[in-house]
Amino acid sequence: MLHLIPCETMMTSNNPKKPNTLGDWAYIAVEKHFNKTIKHEAEVLKDQDPEALHQMRVGMRRLRTAVTGFAPALDLPPAAQERQIGKIARILGELRDLDVLKEALENKYKAALPKSEQKVINTALDYLETKRSETFKLVKKTLEVKSSYQKLKQAFQDWFKEPKYQVTAQLPILEVLPDLLLPEIGEFLLHPGWLVGVETNETKIRPKANLNHQEVEEQLHQQGEMLHDLRKQAKRVRYQLELFTDFYGETYAAYCQDVKKVQEILGNIQDSMVLGEFLTEALQTEKAKLPETLSKELAETRYQAWQEWQVLQARYLNFPVRQGFHKELLQPQGLPD
Repeated sequence: MLHLIPCETMMTSNNPKKPNTLGDWAYIAVEKHFNKTIKHEAEVLKDQDPEALHQMRVGMRRLRTAVTGFAPALDLPPAAQERQIGKIARILGELRDLDVLKEALENKYKAALPKSEQKVINTALDYLETKRSETFKLVKKTLEVKSSYQKLKQAFQDWFKEPKYQVTAQLPILEVLPDLLLPEIGEFLLHPGWLVGVETNETKIRPKANLNHQEVEEQLHQQGEMLHDLRKQAKRVRYQLELFTDFYGETYAAYCQDVKKVQEILGNIQDSMVLGEFLTEALQTEKAKLPETLSKELAETRYQAWQEWQVLQARYLNFPVRQGFHKELLQPQGLPD
């Protein structure tokens, strides 16, 4: 059975107090990321600044993380549940992904190609613009009046006025932070993606050294989806950790930075693979028949990212590093007055 506590015992916009409880910090996180999300709505609908879309998409993702991360404390209405946030974030993400592809084609790959191959990029960009126009129509429909997004927005605004919590919201934040974070970190460090491209002996697991370009491509062909899933989990963990940087010091910040690097490096690999698939679709050809220079550029991007990935992979296959991460989470500090 769900147990609720009176909202006046928690911090609200109309009842400010020093935030000490799990419920207080849940309110702060949800309100912060909700406001950052809706602030970009008008600019997204104008469709003139790609950064506005990027910021709204990130805001939705962080809002989703806050809702899931503080789930033990929150009692949100049906229209404001994590599932509803996820649906809208995915639609925004489809449009943002096309903008990322466009930027990569125009600013990174086109200039690196000989003139004989640049027409391929122009063909792909024309195809992208058509697809983007169709996707923007869906985004516009998603954000318009009487949409699920508007219902979600209203549900959160109503909740902020009269928030409801589960009974665990009364627990002191410093006492429960490890309980919130350790399961997330444990799941992240146990992800099978850490074991892609490793070798084992009787005493140690470590990344395979000195793989050539072809061997890296084979690893990614066979297990790229696993790395992509690890990247998505790194993103969720990063957002969760960043909710609580005020409670920890430099060591915690360094671990947060490592998680961010995992997300970014594996993201570079995934973006390159997605770009190759998009070009295949846009040009209606086989990946193996893409222009030679372009194929090499894409493969080189993946190869360089793989080298960076192996450094982090080796670090987090090291038991003392993982143990240190766990120990750090067990030692939150109180906020200054």
